[in-house]
Amino acid sequence: MSRSLRWFWSGVTGADAYDRYCAHLQRVHPGCPLPTKSDFWREKYAEMERNPKSRCC
Repeated sequence: MSRSLRWFWSGVTGADAYDRYCAHLQRVHPGCPLPTKSDFWREKYAEMERNPKSRCC
């Protein structure tokens, strides 16, 4: 799979959400500690359950 296709696919599926969040924290809140990957995904899924948006299921 080409690099650009991987980049596109990870953006579409949300697989790059942790990397984007860490980049945001470092850019906007440089002194804030970064969460672990598992903590990030646990909180992301918990937030999705607390605040459902339009989704198929």
